[in-house]
Amino acid sequence: MNSKKPAPGQTLKPGKELLFCALGGSGEIGMNVNLYGCDGKWLMVDLGMTFGANEYPGTELVFADLQFIEERRKDLLAVVLTHAHEDHIGAVPYFAQDLGVPLYATPFTARLVADKLEEAKIRREVDLHVVDDLESFQIGPFTLRYVPLAHSIAEGNALVIDTPYGRIFHTGDWKLDEEPLVGVPTTAAELTAIGDEGVLAMVCDSTNVFNPEASGSEGEAARGLMAEVERHQGKRVVVTTFASNVARLQTLGEVARASGRELCVAGRSLDRIIKTAKASGYLKNLPEIIDVERAMDLPRGKVMIVATGGQGEPRAALARIADKNHPVKLEAGDVVLFSSRQIPGNEVAIGRIQNQLAERGITLITDRQAMIHVSGHPGRPELETLYSWIRPQILMPVHGEIRHMREQVALGKACGIPQQVFQKNGDMVRLAPGAPGKFAEVENGRLILDGDIISPADGEAIVMRRRLAQNGLVVVALGEKGRVRVTAVGLPLVEDYDDFIAEAQSDVVTALGKLKGAAAKERDDVIEAARLAARRAATRWCGKKPQVKVMLLAEGV
Repeated sequence: MNSKKPAPGQTLKPGKELLFCALGGSGEIGMNVNLYGCDGKWLMVDLGMTFGANEYPGTELVFADLQFIEERRKDLLAVVLTHAHEDHIGAVPYFAQDLGVPLYATPFTARLVADKLEEAKIRREVDLHVVDDLESFQIGPFTLRYVPLAHSIAEGNALVIDTPYGRIFHTGDWKLDEEPLVGVPTTAAELTAIGDEGVLAMVCDSTNVFNPEASGSEGEAARGLMAEVERHQGKRVVVTTFASNVARLQTLGEVARASGRELCVAGRSLDRIIKTAKASGYLKNLPEIIDVERAMDLPRGKVMIVATGGQGEPRAALARIADKNHPVKLEAGDVVLFSSRQIPGNEVAIGRIQNQLAERGITLITDRQAMIHVSGHPGRPELETLYSWIRPQILMPVHGEIRHMREQVALGKACGIPQQVFQKNGDMVRLAPGAPGKFAEVENGRLILDGDIISPADGEAIVMRRRLAQNGLVVVALGEKGRVRVTAVGLPLVEDYDDFIAEAQSDVVTALGKLKGAAAKERDDVIEAARLAARRAATRWCGKKPQVKVMLLAEGV
């Protein structure tokens, strides 16, 4: 099917059809934003973000560009949130007020979202609906129902979305787990019954499609953590895990109690999740949490610390512990358990912290050495099992890089799903009526939080910042009576710096002296001549092509 960008003025308003478009999360892991269109209206599922990367120096958060749906907000009915991970709810406080539509979430997710809205001082401006049962609810032409599935957070959910043109099974993030420890996932029989009723399309998590094994159970991780902590008698133990994994926090509380250790928590996100989990009816039997000062006074084998920072976050507790800049003190022989997996892109940051700890003689245990972590996403056997229960007519992978989604297309085909649709951010897909497929492309991209400002990820500031990081900066100041001053930042010149400056200044004077007639007085001609002379001098001295900024200080220039 041919696809094209909408013509100017084309509204792409859904007609008597069922449309899908991902603005984020299809082409990357994280930043999930999905749109369903039907009978003139749009429904958004999830509004996530991801964290700043090296490609966007100096930034903190990355968002999907919502321009397409912002231009059609009068037709947007609601945002329905599947669960409370940041890559599904993290953008809510930045965009919910502007979108101006109600949010829907289950209780645990709703509490965390409410906290974010409160912190952003917009809680009263955003309508947040708490769905505290599993009954169907109506939003325009969409009839929705939450379907609990196991995941690495409390209240992970799929969505059954019924429309006049067919049923969608939107998996959200999920896994199959016979021992989930927190929550009660929908059973195989219940999922099979959904399939028996007929499912047009399954929109499915692709994150772990290359894993040939099932993700494993929280029960297995609990037993592995118990064995590993008991193995280190007399040693101070720190465990780092994802703060949002309520089941893992419950396990760690039980491990602390059973091993005769007091439980200490280090990290604000852990404090927030524990508070929210308790308010939602979870972590009822968590041991009393002691403060760090008391923990450091206990014998080393009588305390277990749960810390944030397993992904190498520089300001999190574990990074500060590794840097000896935290009240939690470790010494040679103590133990750090990484009860988490490396998220792609974080390898360098995690490795830096692990090297700091290892240099001090601290024992490091990851999921490669012991069964202390299981993923929250489905491996191939789980995907195949869910396919057999739901039996969709169409499989459409989301939540993955291109390679993940392509692989799931191949897996679905091999498993006998009649039709598969590969799509990526910005692809407008028609699911019904007729043959499913992409028929247009819409505006999509990335926005970044840069300080307090949300701006395009490919904007001039970020482009310039990359160039400065790669090649450095030369500043040329042109004063009265032909005075020239050159300074440089970030060039690989140390002993030769003064000689370079002298030669660059001389080159600029020479270049300006060659300007004749009107050009000698034209501002743009003067600036360009000085810029090129300084840049050529820098390239000659060090091989770099720095950014050059020319400032005119002389009167009348």
